[in-house]
Amino acid sequence: MVKNRKIFVLDTSVILYDHSAVKCFEEHDVAIPIQVLEELDTFKKGNDSRNYEAREFIRLVDGIANKELLSEWVPLNGPTKGKLTVIAKHELNGVNAVKIFDDDKNDHQILNAALSLKHKYKNRKVILVSKDICLRIKAKSLDIHAEDYLTGKVQDVERLYSGRTIVDDVLEERIDDLFEKGSMPAEELGLKKSEGNHFYILKHKKEHPH
Repeated sequence: MVKNRKIFVLDTSVILYDHSAVKCFEEHDVAIPIQVLEELDTFKKGNDSRNYEAREFIRLVDGIANKELLSEWVPLNGPTKGKLTVIAKHELNGVNAVKIFDDDKNDHQILNAALSLKHKYKNRKVILVSKDICLRIKAKSLDIHAEDYLTGKVQDVERLYSGRTIVDDVLEERIDDLFEKGSMPAEELGLKKSEGNHFYILKHKKEHPH
């Protein structure tokens, strides 16, 4: 481990916003609390963009881990990138978010994961990254650095090719046809033909009788 590497702890809101977030912190390390994986498991099914992000993240982490144990630090992308781990156990030192907020919900367990890392790696900066402003405020009240994903990330992923397009005005009958046939040419769904492996998330609009 490199002493000056930061440790970014990502919560569920970040993953549901961008499944590739773990790759956006350059040489710094990324930790995922086990509660985040549990929450993502409930988002796997469905056609919403959050369902897509959850499924893609699970595939991504499975590919990164390969045969390695995620309880250890696993390289994200060779020696120039940081490492990834899943935090399942908390080694606390006096401060316990569950007791302080008198609630063992996942948000407070995620705070405890960050507190645990602070206790274990005293010479490194631990930062909680969340899209949830309330969770960020709670983190700061416990002396945990906290940032929004858009400001906390190192790399600007907004300019990267996302591999997906959300189309929210597809006629309901077209989506029914797609489910019935299993596949359809893009043109029949009113979509432009794309190059390579591109995903479309289709949301229907109902036709209103005149």
